[in-house]
Amino acid sequence: MKRVTGIGGVFFKTKDPQKTRDWYQKHLGLETDAYGTSFEWRQAEDANKKGFTAWSPFQENTDYFGKSEQEYMVNYRVENLEFLVDELRKEGVEIVDEIQSFEYGKFVHIKDVEGKRVELWEPVDEEYDKILEVRTK
Repeated sequence: MKRVTGIGGVFFKTKDPQKTRDWYQKHLGLETDAYGTSFEWRQAEDANKKGFTAWSPFQENTDYFGKSEQEYMVNYRVENLEFLVDELRKEGVEIVDEIQSFEYGKFVHIKDVEGKRVELWEPVDEEYDKILEVRTK
């Protein structure tokens, strides 16, 4: 079983998320909304299936990344999150919270060897595609 299948998103802290989104939209052409943007791509194993990678600036005082000094958090796409969490527990990896399920996938946070929070995401890309359509209208 694969563990990580790709990057699901890059999240980082900024003093002014809206100003940051606007700058990236103006100068680098990112189509941003209130959350950031999503990059659509095709999956290597099946080019008919879409995949998404999120890019999102967060308020600098967010606690979503765990420790206040953590400036960024990477979201990794995974397969079979429940199985992976069980394996990680057996390997002594700290699981920060319980798995949460949404229409666009399942999420859990773990800590790496340096105590940085990492987000694991088992995506439902078809649902995520529908959510993006709604958000951009």
